[in-house]
Amino acid sequence: MIRRVSNRDVSTRRGIAAVEFAVCLPVLVLVVFASIEACTMVFLKEALTMTAYEGSRVALTPGMTSADVTNACQQILTARNISSATISVVPNNLSTIPAGDPIAITVTAPCSANAVMPVWFYGGTSLNGAAVVMKEY
Repeated sequence: MIRRVSNRDVSTRRGIAAVEFAVCLPVLVLVVFASIEACTMVFLKEALTMTAYEGSRVALTPGMTSADVTNACQQILTARNISSATISVVPNNLSTIPAGDPIAITVTAPCSANAVMPVWFYGGTSLNGAAVVMKEY
């Protein structure tokens, strides 16, 4: 038996579709914005780690000081548009440590200063990247 579709059935279906859309749209928008923010924070974390690694390469160059390492790290952070970062070099005097001792570079940046949109999930947190190398000579 073939059932005829009346105008009443069509308008009811349109109403149901509108309600489903109204319920699903906020969830979909939240997922999209959360994904954008998560990707931004992954980029920030990787950039900080890469900056610390490049700073450790500068620290291994003979005659370099912790100021040279900090300047090299700051140049990378500026090129990547990362703001409010702090750079830590331990030990502070690179020329006096003996071969075989570790050199640690840590770069930290707040998520709120480096977010693309207003920070929801990473509001008060900071991310850091670190590299530890051994002085060779």
